[in-house]
Amino acid sequence: MEKPKPGKDNRPESHRPILDSIKVIGEPLSTANKWAERREIIDRMPHHTVNELKARFDSEHTSLGVVRPRRVVDMEIKPVKDLNWKANWQNLFQQMTLLGPQQKPLRKIPYTFHYHFECEDSEKPHVAMCEDWELGTLFLREADRLGSDEAAAESVKQKFLGELCRQDKDTRFFMGTRYPYNVWLVLGVFWPPKIMQKSLFDA
Repeated sequence: MEKPKPGKDNRPESHRPILDSIKVIGEPLSTANKWAERREIIDRMPHHTVNELKARFDSEHTSLGVVRPRRVVDMEIKPVKDLNWKANWQNLFQQMTLLGPQQKPLRKIPYTFHYHFECEDSEKPHVAMCEDWELGTLFLREADRLGSDEAAAESVKQKFLGELCRQDKDTRFFMGTRYPYNVWLVLGVFWPPKIMQKSLFDA
């Protein structure tokens, strides 16, 4: 079945999912044996630098890619100026309340989180906002646990920078563009342990 394209979006990877066709197959992939099952899939995917992805977007409108950063420098936390949802989203929430069960108000995350990182061909660090769904979920959970948005933001940084990007992690970023601009975002983080290469002189 052909996948419908979302409006004028001409990015080749951009489609509206046919929800009735989605099926769960098998069990979740294990993280045992240094994430071997997950690595087997991700390692087969082509990896690019951010500069290469930008060039592919310009020539082919390619809007998704995997980046293995050479070095993750920092995660910058920025306060959000406007904590109100867009008017069309607010209307959607109201419609859901009228036509279905009571919609619990959705809290907007009061910060944005931006990775500063280098690739093999970087002249200066790239800056990309992280929109990983798990980051937002972690923030809301930590805000409830700690009773402070500022403390929750620091806890998120400790996890997504201090743990996911440690020296002993083989960190990759799943990156994509925000339509209609060539602005690259980190959509997800893959962080298996590094596998040390054996030397010819090892016993």
